[in-house]
Amino acid sequence: MMYYAKYFFITSIIGFIIESVVCGNFKGNSGILYGPWTVVYGFGSVLILLINKIVSKNIKNKVLKIISLFIISTILLTILELIGGILIEKIFGIVFWDYSDCKYNIGKYICLEMSLLWGIASIAFIYLLKPLIDKIIKYIPNIVIYILIFLILLDLITTLFLKLEIKIDFYFFFIYNIT
Repeated sequence: MMYYAKYFFITSIIGFIIESVVCGNFKGNSGILYGPWTVVYGFGSVLILLINKIVSKNIKNKVLKIISLFIISTILLTILELIGGILIEKIFGIVFWDYSDCKYNIGKYICLEMSLLWGIASIAFIYLLKPLIDKIIKYIPNIVIYILIFLILLDLITTLFLKLEIKIDFYFFFIYNIT
């Protein structure tokens, strides 16, 4: 489990950096949270790792493994992107991406062009980045991950209170009257 948590944080932070540099989001608003992480990349990378584990266990032919990883990752990462886009808009009233202008879009949150990119990125992730990250993660102490878990939970709570403008007094009143 710690293996996946380390991957989640490393790739969330890498995703934040990529979004900041490639998309020009230098103000640090590449994701819904305030911290230096874009969690959709973390969830996506863990999903790719799990897909690869299942595919590798069940398919021995390398070409079929790559094709299967590509197809399954393309579909599941597209679903993840769709769910993420819908949830962010419904909960926070924000649209972070809109593929309506893409030729092969299916609504504003997914398009064939990006779906194929996610499939290619999955292959590159498993065969190029994973070997490098595997070497790095063994040097990350578990305490660092526990601290990051605490910080991302704090970030999530802060995000919910600030972006949803939840009145803290209401919650203290509610908790006080229940106990």
